[in-house]
Amino acid sequence: MMELHNPLKPQQASVGLFNDCFPPVMDGVAVCVENYAYWLQKKVGGVKVITPNVPGADYSKYDFEVFDYVSVPVPKREPYVTGVAEIDPRYLVKIAQTKFKILHAHCPFASGVAARRIARHLGIPLVATFHSKYRDDFARVLPKVVVDGIVRYIVDFYERADLVWVPQESVIEVLREYGYKGNVEVMDNGSDLVADYPEQFFADCRNALGIKPDEFVMLFVGQHIWEKNPRLVIEALARMKDVPFRMFFVGRGYAEQEMKDLVSERGLTDRVTFVGNIGERDVITRYYAAADLFLFPSLYDNAPLVVREAAALHTPSVMAEGATASTILTDGENGFLVQNDPAAMEAKLRELAANPERVKRAGIQASHTIVRSWEDCVGEALDRYNMLLKIRNLPTIQ
Repeated sequence: MMELHNPLKPQQASVGLFNDCFPPVMDGVAVCVENYAYWLQKKVGGVKVITPNVPGADYSKYDFEVFDYVSVPVPKREPYVTGVAEIDPRYLVKIAQTKFKILHAHCPFASGVAARRIARHLGIPLVATFHSKYRDDFARVLPKVVVDGIVRYIVDFYERADLVWVPQESVIEVLREYGYKGNVEVMDNGSDLVADYPEQFFADCRNALGIKPDEFVMLFVGQHIWEKNPRLVIEALARMKDVPFRMFFVGRGYAEQEMKDLVSERGLTDRVTFVGNIGERDVITRYYAAADLFLFPSLYDNAPLVVREAAALHTPSVMAEGATASTILTDGENGFLVQNDPAAMEAKLRELAANPERVKRAGIQASHTIVRSWEDCVGEALDRYNMLLKIRNLPTIQ
């Protein structure tokens, strides 16, 4: 007799990936989760992404399933949203019908709380990745006593996880500074832009953007927020009007208009272009390929994907000395380090603009030393998931 389909019968899933943002909201962690989901689905199937709903988002294009839940905008942080999953009955029905093998939280807040509750209920492991300098985010808008309380909560969240990952070695120190004393593993992030690009591709990308042969091209990709130090870039460029250059800022953020105003005040509107958000990967690839240098002097980021993405297109980065993110670079070999000072940045950019062959060599070295494919990284993550499941005597992910 044929078994009738029971909509309340739990369906088996492999991995649940939880994060507070997901495309079309574009940031490094969202791109990370998207690539985890894509490659895990190809390798083992049964992947679910759990995230707050973004109005107008089209999740039907994915091979994996997205369990989105009701959301509200995050004040002063457009386009970010947040929400409490457990108040959405549609989400609760889907979760009740799904039996996961392992959960992976990429954020300690609303989605991470949902992941922890489900893991506890099902008796399965929870992996948690520490991606961001959350203290800095909250310190910008909240009193210190409140921020200290939030940091204590963050530490408690990671202490309750079965496995804690960071995306590069230097980020361990940040987590320790927060007060976390447990075990930590480094799990690299990858790049989906890894490929063998012919020389003509780079020339075509420059032509498509209307770049003149003698123009030195610089690029920034990321949230337009002051914490990422765009002021240093703009002030340095204002000192270089005798150098033929173009500068592209890609992204959005609360400081976007102030950045545009500063560019206008410094007389750079004919050299600096604000592109806005770019969601299409083929389009952002053209900007990386057209650029000579990627400028990312952020003191805020832990392990920015954009630096690895630029490296995949042979574009080396200029980063701030002493920044957590800059530890993946060896100065002068696969990128360049600079003091957090406009005069120092100006001197470095002048030096590099006058030595295009040196820049090109560093870009090629960066592509060889700091870039891994997402397929490779997610394959390693899957091995670690299964090792944890074996330790717990639970069924592995096949």
